[in-house]
Amino acid sequence: MGAFSQNTLVPDDNFEQALIDLGFDTGPLDDMVLTSNINSIPDLDVQGLNISDLTGIEDFTALEVLNCENNLLSVLDVTNNINLTQLFCSANNISTIDISTLLNLQIFWCSNNLLSTLDVSKNQPLISLVCGNNLLKTLDVSQNINLVVLAFENNEISSIDITNNPKINRLQCGKNRLSSLDISQNPNVTYVSCEHNSITTFDTSNNLVLSTLICYSNLLSELDLSKNTSLIAIDCSNNNLCRLNLKNGNNNFTMANFKLNNFLKCVVVDNPSNTPNTWDPLNYQYYVSSKDLCFNTVPIDLLNDFVGISYTLPPLLYGNYFTESGGLGTPLFSGDVINTSQTIYIYNETVCDSNESNFNILITTDDYFIPKYFTPNNDGNHDLWLVNDFSNQIKKIEIFDRYGKLIKYLQPNVGWNGTFNGKLMETNDYWYVITFNNGEILKGHFSLKR
Repeated sequence: MGAFSQNTLVPDDNFEQALIDLGFDTGPLDDMVLTSNINSIPDLDVQGLNISDLTGIEDFTALEVLNCENNLLSVLDVTNNINLTQLFCSANNISTIDISTLLNLQIFWCSNNLLSTLDVSKNQPLISLVCGNNLLKTLDVSQNINLVVLAFENNEISSIDITNNPKINRLQCGKNRLSSLDISQNPNVTYVSCEHNSITTFDTSNNLVLSTLICYSNLLSELDLSKNTSLIAIDCSNNNLCRLNLKNGNNNFTMANFKLNNFLKCVVVDNPSNTPNTWDPLNYQYYVSSKDLCFNTVPIDLLNDFVGISYTLPPLLYGNYFTESGGLGTPLFSGDVINTSQTIYIYNETVCDSNESNFNILITTDDYFIPKYFTPNNDGNHDLWLVNDFSNQIKKIEIFDRYGKLIKYLQPNVGWNGTFNGKLMETNDYWYVITFNNGEILKGHFSLKR
């Protein structure tokens, strides 16, 4: 029966009993209530009463606040309750709900239901939307420019656009499928919880009143909170953090948790000598006062250049072989035999940074090889002037400066490091005299470059 009937049908006994208890109906239970007793009621609280059917609610036409949380409802039809400003229906079994006619709705809480879709595009006055613990895959709040509270944690949402919601003060979006979260247009947000997502970057530089940030169990590699002077609680544990900047001029945290970040070596703070005991280093190594003092050096193997008939790649401790720079080209492996002249790159990468070295292989069938230059600067490349004697034909090698002074006497396959009597020799050309076992002599020159 509708609003024009003398009575309104209320088939659920628990609902009718609630109306009796509230003084809107008289016993005994008869599945009916006088419409005139309910059509002017502004506020109805029937939470936690095992109600499975709210039929009859359509005749509560003056209703502004409805709380039917923690019941057994699978259907809730409020399309006729156009005066509602607050609707609380969390903790039921509701799979769909139409609130498109509730043009005055300001607060809508529907958490812990079975909702797979939710359309709030018509509810422009909405200031609080709480819809966590549902089955939502998408959520469009672009029309809800007055939102102050938005909570949709524990759903299946992969992206959210809140750039049109500048009034948001509290944002809860943990346990979804978010890979990014843009809060740059939310200058009033003070509380953000986005834990258990796949967020890789997070910019809080425009959120100057942010006081609590809960972002643990994501994929963050860097977090700069130096602009967030109001921050008092931070939990960024269990990420891939390489760099964490907490130097905001106000390190008075009530909670600071950044455990389980295996690549985090140092944390930038206001005063490294005055950090609370609760911040004692665990897997990170030290505190510093400047981000320029934080380094994440990636170890890399260094191999010398090679000249010969063939070369077998040795095992590496740090890095992998590639034919091109930056981990590109063809991967090579220890044990591979190189029979062509080329530059080989060793590339090592972590979540934080990368490092690379390279060495040259010159494949030759000559009996010996004489380099034309060397660069003894201890960088691992061309640090020695080394004559390779592949067939053991060389007896001795003598090195002279440009004035003819003997600088170094070498055995075959032994290099010169560019020093004389412990002093570094200057950049210049030097001459060599090579004496072979058969008495032949070969003269020439090479360059030392620094």
